[in-house]
Amino acid sequence: MKEYILKNNDFLVSQTDSKGEIIFANDDFCEVAGYTLDELVGKPHNIVRHPDMPKAAFKELWETIKSDKVWSGYVKNRTKDGGYYWVYATIYPIYDEVRKEKTYLSCRRKSSQKEIEEAQALYKTLK
Repeated sequence: MKEYILKNNDFLVSQTDSKGEIIFANDDFCEVAGYTLDELVGKPHNIVRHPDMPKAAFKELWETIKSDKVWSGYVKNRTKDGGYYWVYATIYPIYDEVRKEKTYLSCRRKSSQKEIEEAQALYKTLK
């Protein structure tokens, strides 16, 4: 399983609808994840979820953003070819005036090796 290490200036952005389906993804996200925009739009965001990520982490994420609070944390995602990459993610609940619904904007940047090691240690304690 090959690790993709983000470049320092990579900034991955995606937006999902209230059900978690992707409605927007920027070029950096598409490049790092290995998908085209057409392959991502309309798919659940968990298309990039890595099986190493504990369910408890996403339960807390969804509880936070559904209560209109911002969530931040470290996430290991899976690439289309089966590799993986780590990011520090911040997810903002926003009301999309065009769609007339709550959506979620996720902004992600490179994680340091120390941050990844700390997240891995924490995630080993979660189910």
